[in-house]
Amino acid sequence: MDIGMIRGIGTAVVFIAFIGVVLWAYSSKRKSSFDEAANLPFADDPKPESKRDQDSSRSNNQ
Repeated sequence: MDIGMIRGIGTAVVFIAFIGVVLWAYSSKRKSSFDEAANLPFADDPKPESKRDQDSSRSNNQ
């Protein structure tokens, strides 16, 4: 077995792993968990304050 054969086998293994990851990522079973993960950055956003709350907080700070 020479270095060319080892490199060819390594390339084939990496290609098969890549195809496996692509199939896993695009499977319909994973859609709901990926949608949930996509919304995680917005989960901790504070609710926008109303105009009245902003006005009262400004008057308290002055």
